[in-house]
Amino acid sequence: MARVYVFLADGFEDVEALIPVDVLRRGGMDLTTVSVVEESLMVESAHGVQLFADAMFDECDFSDADLLLLPGGMPGASNLYEHKGLCEAVKAHYAKGRRLAAICAAPAVVLGQLGLLKGRRATCYPGFENLLDGATYTADLVTTDGNITTGEGPAAAFPFAYELLALLADRKTSDQIAEGMRFVHLMKGN
Repeated sequence: MARVYVFLADGFEDVEALIPVDVLRRGGMDLTTVSVVEESLMVESAHGVQLFADAMFDECDFSDADLLLLPGGMPGASNLYEHKGLCEAVKAHYAKGRRLAAICAAPAVVLGQLGLLKGRRATCYPGFENLLDGATYTADLVTTDGNITTGEGPAAAFPFAYELLALLADRKTSDQIAEGMRFVHLMKGN
């Protein structure tokens, strides 16, 4: 079972955080939501939804992580980037060749500005591609290049989550979860 950490900062995009959390937990991943808000487990989304993270950033040891996941949203992505400890954890995880994922503004605002996308293909929310810093912008819903998966925005949250589950478990598990959640039915337009 893969170990996943999802980082939550005030202003995160609701569906970009919670859909991957839901899908990955359904797929059996060992997932912890992590607050990067100083001294508070409570994090407020971009749309005013308040939720409690599983753990505080300073309580976690990310050395066992298989995936670090960064939801987008504004100012959520900027708040992630401003957290020095998180940026150091992301860079250390990347240096070990481990899997990173970011969606919406986070691929550009965090991964791009940290210089982790140079020479890679990536997607992000339109208008942020200038911050991808050396990446080839795909404009796809989801792009995986090596150990980095990026998603375009809120509408990409389901495909992004299913891609991550396929990478962490296998395609069969991901397809079964997608079918059980009626995503396949949705995409067929029935």
